Amino acid sequence: MSGINYDLTKIKGFAFDIDGVLSPSTIPMDAEGTPLRMVNIKDGYAIQLAVRHGYKIAIITGGTAKANDVRYGALGVKDIFQGVAHKLPCFKEWIEKNNLDPSEVIYMGDDIPDLPVLRAAGLACAPHDAASEVLATADYISRFTGGYGCVRDIIEQVMKANGDWMSGDKAFGW
Repeated sequence: MSGINYDLTKIKGFAFDIDGVLSPSTIPMDAEGTPLRMVNIKDGYAIQLAVRHGYKIAIITGGTAKANDVRYGALGVKDIFQGVAHKLPCFKEWIEKNNLDPSEVIYMGDDIPDLPVLRAAGLACAPHDAASEVLATADYISRFTGGYGCVRDIIEQVMKANGDWMSGDKAFGW
């Protein structure tokens, strides 16, 4: 049973920021200044399972890195938006393109640039270590920090509410 005060059976899509959500907010850089983001394997498992069950997933990030396309593309995510300075227009275009109502979408972000999208999504979620302004706006705050399972947390709860978690052969493979 979920501790989220929202009808999770309505959720058809997820949109996520990368830095501070899908990766920790502290990111090492190589000698050329390229961020070397970590990824969480359990988040990845949940993302690919959600994709295989037909949930729509978008990545909307201000950062840019070829590794993001490689990583999230390999998990089946088709909508990866990088270098997005203002995320709300991108989010609105994505939900329209996918025939989603905002009430059917979760957005998880961790910092100030995420606030407009958090306010527009049906369910605003944040990792435990998000900025105070984000925590004050979020409908649900994961007990996990960014990059350490907060994405898995929310996807798992939605999929359990819909009977999709651990159901059928899809649950036991990549």
